[in-house]
Amino acid sequence: MSRAFTREEDSENAIAGIGERPISHHRNLVTQRGLAMIDAELAALRDELGRAEKRADRERIALISRDLRYWTARRESAELSVPESGSDLVRFGMGVTLECDDGRKVHWKIVGEDEADPAKGTISHVSPMALALFGKKVGETAVVNGREWEIVKLSDN
Repeated sequence: MSRAFTREEDSENAIAGIGERPISHHRNLVTQRGLAMIDAELAALRDELGRAEKRADRERIALISRDLRYWTARRESAELSVPESGSDLVRFGMGVTLECDDGRKVHWKIVGEDEADPAKGTISHVSPMALALFGKKVGETAVVNGREWEIVKLSDN
């Protein structure tokens, strides 16, 4: 096929030897913080693209362009979801304190895929733990990876 029929973004990706970032097939639920994070990422990438274009850094332009396509798609599909205040059922956007069968306690906030960071206490709404917790109340248990977790507290954050 003639190069005249190739897309510019294909040749950009070939320069850097990169592929597209995979986009999840799950609903793109986001918290208010998650939506702000996406917007901030888009703004930063647009600024960075301008700097890379001034330097004519083709590899960096390709990487930034790929990330811009990803975050633009995530912004377009974002569904803001705010938990009902005072809900007694585990829902997206809520904080959940759990006690493991060995007595250890953990606290997780259930958030969107892009903002999940277990090291910082946030888990994705499509994680096994979140899926096991949805719709449950304080005092109920969920079993994940062979361990039993009791819900001891729910919070709006």
